[in-house]
Amino acid sequence: MADIKLPEVWLRGPLPDVPALLQPVAHALLQAREEIHELMKDFPEALLWERPAGLASVGFHLQHLTGVLDRLFTYAQGHALSAAQLQYLATEGTAVDNIRLQALTDAFDAQVTQAIEQLKNLEPAQLTNIRTVGRKRLPSTVLGLLFHAAEHTMRHTGQLLVTVKVLTTRN
Repeated sequence: MADIKLPEVWLRGPLPDVPALLQPVAHALLQAREEIHELMKDFPEALLWERPAGLASVGFHLQHLTGVLDRLFTYAQGHALSAAQLQYLATEGTAVDNIRLQALTDAFDAQVTQAIEQLKNLEPAQLTNIRTVGRKRLPSTVLGLLFHAAEHTMRHTGQLLVTVKVLTTRN
């Protein structure tokens, strides 16, 4: 039986329990997850840390996608980053011994699931609450952080697509 191609996530209707104003964030994160799974389906593990033409590696993008979601949603909750989050940030893009592609995609999946749960627990009245980002405590809002999490995730998903295509189609 042939695979049935579903419409993009945002065209499948609202997600249960996610506030209406946060549906676009949830849709973008779930769309990225689906696209990444499709991209990684037959990706050769040996190419995980290659950097064609100096581009970021597939491994970096997968690590960064997980880490940036974690960080942005932490800021949205009004918290500073933990020592573990800062350590993770410092090692993004570093080839970790014995880390497998499946472990990287599983970590991203878990982070998306956690993010969706956080969206479900957000009250729309909180969206304009001021939040600060990083050591410089740059100003943002809950909504600004969540929107950036969605667009940044999709940006890296696009960059990942290009890197995968370059690596898997070169002679």
